Amino acid sequence: MAGGVWGRARGAPVGALTLTALAEGIRASQGERAAAPSKDPEPEPELEPEAEPGSVPTNPPAAQEPCSPPHAQDPAPGGPHQPPQSSWEEGALSDLALYTAACLEEAGVAGTQATALTLSSALEARGERLEDQVHALVRGLLAQVSGLAEGRPRRAALRVLSSLALEHSQDVVWALLPCSLPLDRAAAELWRSLSRNQRVNGQVLVQLLWALKGAAGPKQEALAATRALGEMLSVSGCVGATRGFYPHLLLALVTQLHELAQGPHSPDTPKAWAPSHHGPPLSHTSAMVAHADHHLRGLFADLLPQLRSADDAQRLTAMAFFTGLLQSWPTTRLLREEVILERLRAWQGDPEPTVRWLGLLGLGHLALNRGKVRHVTVLLPALLGALGEGDARLVGAALGALRRILLQPRAPVRCLSTELGLRLPPLLDDARDSVRASAAGLLGTLVRRGQGGLRVGLRGPLRKLVLKSLVPLLLRLHDPSLDAAESSEWTLARCDRALRWGLLEEVVTVAHYDSPEALSHICHRLVQWYPSHVPSFLSQTQGYLRSPEDPLRRGAAMLIGLLVHHSSPRHISSDLLDSLFQGLGQLQSDRELAVVAVAQVSSQQVALLARAQGCGRGLHFPGFRPSPTHPSRPPPVYPDSPFQRRSVAGRWGCLGPG
Repeated sequence: MAGGVWGRARGAPVGALTLTALAEGIRASQGERAAAPSKDPEPEPELEPEAEPGSVPTNPPAAQEPCSPPHAQDPAPGGPHQPPQSSWEEGALSDLALYTAACLEEAGVAGTQATALTLSSALEARGERLEDQVHALVRGLLAQVSGLAEGRPRRAALRVLSSLALEHSQDVVWALLPCSLPLDRAAAELWRSLSRNQRVNGQVLVQLLWALKGAAGPKQEALAATRALGEMLSVSGCVGATRGFYPHLLLALVTQLHELAQGPHSPDTPKAWAPSHHGPPLSHTSAMVAHADHHLRGLFADLLPQLRSADDAQRLTAMAFFTGLLQSWPTTRLLREEVILERLRAWQGDPEPTVRWLGLLGLGHLALNRGKVRHVTVLLPALLGALGEGDARLVGAALGALRRILLQPRAPVRCLSTELGLRLPPLLDDARDSVRASAAGLLGTLVRRGQGGLRVGLRGPLRKLVLKSLVPLLLRLHDPSLDAAESSEWTLARCDRALRWGLLEEVVTVAHYDSPEALSHICHRLVQWYPSHVPSFLSQTQGYLRSPEDPLRRGAAMLIGLLVHHSSPRHISSDLLDSLFQGLGQLQSDRELAVVAVAQVSSQQVALLARAQGCGRGLHFPGFRPSPTHPSRPPPVYPDSPFQRRSVAGRWGCLGPG
C-alpha cells in the first residue's frame, strides 16, 4: 500500500472525502483564528505523522530555500508583521500532505485532482503566499515517489503534482529547481510528468523560461532550468506547448549556456565549456535546431539584431548560435547565401580572435552542409590564412574544415597539396598538442585522397610534401602527446601505402616498441630510395637535438646515427658532418643519461663517415680511436629505451591485464 511508504498516521481513516473534510477543517479553523487569535492548541498525538528515515522536513532551513520567482519581493509568510503560524496548523498541513499521498490508490483521478485543489484552497485561506507549503508538498513527493510501486500508485502521485501545478505552477517550478542540479532519477520523473500533462506543461515551460531570463538570479538556477527543460522537451507531446514562444525559449537557453560557460565555477560545479580551449557546444545547438525548422523565421527575427549588440557577451552568444544554425539546411534556404558570406567574411577582419574563429566555423558549415564543397574561392583563402594564427582555436578550426573538405567528392587535392607545402610542416612541430595531432591527421587524409587513381605512388607537390614531413612524422612517434603520436603513426601508414614502401611493420614496431632495428631498416630504405634527400633529412633531424622533450632528443640522436651509417660518403658534405658532430657533442652534458648514451654511439658513426671521406683529421671525440687497418663502419648498437609509450588502456581509464 502507498500508505505504508508515506508513513500514514496511526489509526487515521483514508479516502478522498476524509482529505476534503480535513482541508475544510483547516480552512475553517484558520478563519476562526483570524477573527479571534488565541493560544494555539497542542496537536493531537494521533495526528502526528510518523517520521521516515531521510524524510524532508516540512519547513526547511532558510539556507536551503530556493530563490524566489518574479514575485519574490512580496512579503514572505511568517514575516515580522505576521502572527506566528500555530504548531497545530503545521501539523494539520503535514497530515493533509501525508493523507493526500496515502490515499492516492483509492482516490482515483477525479478524487486526486479534487483533493489537490481543496488543498490549494485550504492553503489560500490564510491570504498569504503558498511558497513554503508548496515546497514542502513537492519535496515530500520528490522524496517518496521513487518508493511507490509502478503503475496506478505512482501515476496517482504524479497527478497530485500536476493538479497542484495547475493552480500554482510558479511555486511548483521553484520548488523543483533546487532538486534539479544534479538531476536525479526522481526529479527527472517529476519534470517529465509535468511535461506529459497538456493542461500544465505550457505554464511550467513559461516559468522555466522566466528562470532562464532572470538575469538577477544565480547562475545555478539557470543551469538547473536547462536540465529541467531537457527532461521536459524529451517528451514528444511537450513540443506543441512551446508554440508561440519557442524562439524566445531557444535563444534564452543558448544565451544562458554561454553565460554559464564563461562565468566562474565552484569546485563542485560541472564545467560545460572552457571558452579558451574548445568553444561553445555548437553540436548541441544544432540538435536543438533540428526541432526548430518551422520556428526559424521567428528565431532569426530575435537573433539577427543581437549580432550587432553593443554588449560583448550577448553579441558573441548570438554569433555562436548563428554559426550553429548554419549547419541546418533550412537556414540556407531562408537566408541568402551571399548575405551570409558577406557577414562571415567581415568577421574575419575582427580584432577579437573569438569572432574570427566563429567566422571560420560558419564558413565551414555553410560550404560543406550540402555534402559537397562550395564557395571555394572564399573558403580556402580564409582557412589557409588561419593556419598562421596564434590562437589554437583558429588553427584547429581551419585544420578541421580542411579535413572535411578533403573528405568531400571532388576535393581540391592538387590545390591543397601546393598550398599546404609551406604551411603544414611547421604545424607538425607546433607547441600545442592538439595542433600537432590535427596537422598530422590532415596530412594523412590528404595522402589518402591523393593516392586514388595513381599507379605508381604520389607525384608532384604532394610527394614533395610527404618527403618534407617524413622526419617530423618519424620523430613524433615518440611524442609525449598520445594523440599526436597516434596521428603520426596513422599518417605514416597512409604514406607507406601510397608510396608503396612496404615498411608498415617497421613503422608500427618503432611506434610501439622503440626498436632500433626497425628504425635502422627504415633508414636503410630511405637512403636507397631518396639519396638526394639525405642531407635534408639530417638537417631536419638536427633541429630536434634541442627539443625540450627527452624522448625526442634521444630519437633524433638515434635517427642521425642510423641515417649516417647507411649513407654513402659522397652524399653528405663535410660541413654538414661537422655540424652534426657538434650538435651531438652538446648532448654529452644532457640531463638524461639515455640521451647521452645514444649521442655517444651516433657521434662515433659521424666520425667513421668523416674518416671515410678523408676528413677525420680535425675531428676529436673522446673514446674514439680510429684505426687505419679497419676502414669498414660497424653498425651502431644502441641501448634499450627507457621511454615506453603509455598504454591505450590507461588512456581510457581502464586497468591493463593483471
